[in-house]
Amino acid sequence: MSSVRPGGPGATRACPHCRETILESAAVCPVCRHYLRYDAGAETPQAPTLTPLCIEGSIRHPADGEPWEYTVVVSIRNDSGKEIARKLIGVGAMNPNEQRTFTLSVEAVSAKAKVPAKGGTRH
Repeated sequence: MSSVRPGGPGATRACPHCRETILESAAVCPVCRHYLRYDAGAETPQAPTLTPLCIEGSIRHPADGEPWEYTVVVSIRNDSGKEIARKLIGVGAMNPNEQRTFTLSVEAVSAKAKVPAKGGTRH
């Protein structure tokens, strides 16, 4: 019996651990990093992940002034500029002299490289 649910490239499901929406083909949840499938294919190295976008930046609150509040929002747009997803990632506050570093990365793997191996699913 195959452990992968039917679906084409881009098909999604909920992680059984953290309930975030992830790709069906994922063997490890990218959010909580729990293993989702234990099968023969899990021990062999996966195809290399490309990181076509990686941005990191920091903000530091000046020593004087009132506390700042911040909101981290990520949006995804298609070729025609239509927003197809928008997600609030987190909120917080910074006191004087505090710093926050934010990293955004996009990881890409060929959908053809993810050939499902036979085996069971353990949650």
